[in-house]
Amino acid sequence: MKLFFENKVFRFFFLPLLFISCSSDLDFDQVNDLKLKPVVVANLAHFNVPASQLRDDGGTHIAFDAREFDVFKDKFFTEDLLKAEFDFEIENTIDRAFDLQLLLLNANDETLETISFPVPAYTGSPNVIKYPTEVFENQRLELLKQTVKIGFVLIVATGPPLNEDSTGNIKLKSSATAYLEIE
Repeated sequence: MKLFFENKVFRFFFLPLLFISCSSDLDFDQVNDLKLKPVVVANLAHFNVPASQLRDDGGTHIAFDAREFDVFKDKFFTEDLLKAEFDFEIENTIDRAFDLQLLLLNANDETLETISFPVPAYTGSPNVIKYPTEVFENQRLELLKQTVKIGFVLIVATGPPLNEDSTGNIKLKSSATAYLEIE
């Protein structure tokens, strides 16, 4: 009986204390002032073309390829993107000079912008070129948001003929940095 009485006293005095707490008024309107500014870094494009695939007779030749670029189909990127930066690095170990052109194409395959990268011929020493960052803001960013394909035009300059026995490669590495603001 004594145990029963102690249990009742315990429940009567101490259990109500569990439901008492200190609190202040919460301001949920602060969520309306929240701004997130994430930065996203991703690979943009890359290729590695061996010289043996660039067969020619020593004259100027052009190779073209286009790839889908569906980043802006997502409403999130279209509305919240403030700025984009593209970085490019090209390594050439072929004894020919090149001009690489990056084409930003819209849905009608019209060129919105062309970015050119002159690539000198390989002379035996390391030939890795890091190009200045391409920054897309304001009007240039609006053009980028219309891009649905990226085209690559590789213009092979005149020089020694290339065939299946030619050595060396031309490599492209690129990255994109996207600056977003989410409210």
